[in-house]
Amino acid sequence: MTFVGLIWMFLDILFFVAYLVAVFYILFDLFADHTLNGWWKALWVICLIFVPLITALVYVIARGRGMAERAQRRRGVVPEDDSYRPRPSANPASDIARAQELLDEGAISQGEFEAIKNKALTGRY
Repeated sequence: MTFVGLIWMFLDILFFVAYLVAVFYILFDLFADHTLNGWWKALWVICLIFVPLITALVYVIARGRGMAERAQRRRGVVPEDDSYRPRPSANPASDIARAQELLDEGAISQGEFEAIKNKALTGRY
């Protein structure tokens, strides 16, 4: 086998493995989608068996956005809004006063007091 033949063999293997990964990802997404009924899933699988490349391309084009949304939900990706970010306290004076009491009692350290005070004023630690 020549060097060029060896390179072509590795490229063939690479493309075949990439194709298999895409097909299994499509199958996984297809069966994880609860909005499709069984007949549509069966039709996609049959088309994927008999016309695999075209079916895979059509599936990714037609259902790509839904694939991305389902993948994000499975991974637990944080939504785009900022509702999860820490905010400054609604009443920083009472939070700082409570932290001062805890510091005086010895329940927290000076560093913890500074962190609580900083969070009450800015929303960041």
